[in-house]
Amino acid sequence: MYIPTYQDMLDAHARIEPYIQRTPVRTSDYLNELTGAQLFFKCENFQTPGAFKVRGASNAVFGLDDEQAKMGVATHSSGNHASCLSYAASRRGIPCNVVMPRTAPQAKKDTVRRYGGVITECEPSTSSREETFAKVQAETGGDFVHPYNDPRVIAGQGTCAREFMEQTDGLDIVMAPIGGGGMISGTCLTLSNQAPETQIIAAEPEQADDAYRSFKAGHIIADDAPKTIADGLLVPLKDLTWHFVSNHVTDILTASEEEIIDAMKLTWKHLRIVMEASSSVPLATILKNKDRFAGKRVGIIITGGNVDLDLLPWLK
Repeated sequence: MYIPTYQDMLDAHARIEPYIQRTPVRTSDYLNELTGAQLFFKCENFQTPGAFKVRGASNAVFGLDDEQAKMGVATHSSGNHASCLSYAASRRGIPCNVVMPRTAPQAKKDTVRRYGGVITECEPSTSSREETFAKVQAETGGDFVHPYNDPRVIAGQGTCAREFMEQTDGLDIVMAPIGGGGMISGTCLTLSNQAPETQIIAAEPEQADDAYRSFKAGHIIADDAPKTIADGLLVPLKDLTWHFVSNHVTDILTASEEEIIDAMKLTWKHLRIVMEASSSVPLATILKNKDRFAGKRVGIIITGGNVDLDLLPWLK
């Protein structure tokens, strides 16, 4: 197992710079007053494909040599990684095949197809996803770019934390949602080298809390088919992301479905931006644990904004 290094992250940032946005950081006086903390929101929902995963996907795609690239790339994803890999592949002019759960939001499927990705649907479980993907990859021969358990992807995701620290002149805590752990791992990779005093806290839905339970147990606990409105957080940790989580994450906090929806509404209203339910989990956990964050400078990575506007969680 190759563990990406800080130099890998720096190399990734130079490689992907032409293909990503240096996303803005937003603040809200209202949310600061509500939480008692200074909150800084890194808006990765402003990336062209709508999510932070364009960083890792671009690093993987543009790191391929010409011979490898001819066969294209392939992956499995609940949505944002599929969209971002399709985008990166389209920028390089190579094929992209993705396996997606049939229950994935239509908005995310539409984005994949807009960038030329070819979708094969599977049942909404980790086992079905991996079985279907094995068949697709055997047929296409594309380079497998795992959504998160890939050194190239983690190094790419780590570029977000590098920018975040530069844009805020330092933070006491950096938070991000956790599913498979790609963004958190990239954050750990960067901050453990660049700002080791900064705490890294992950946030997770109560109804898909395998990372929380893994963290408490000291080993990976994987759920096959959890159900939560935070559809980007349905996958389990793997060996590479577990390395970073177990060695560098300070804590993992959880929030209920109702708390996630309430936080999503607050950010839509007071930051005036479109963000996914998955992205609102960190704020939900801060609101639930105000004393822990009071007086702190807290950075929150808004991981994505690919939302099906006809299926907003508060309309169900």
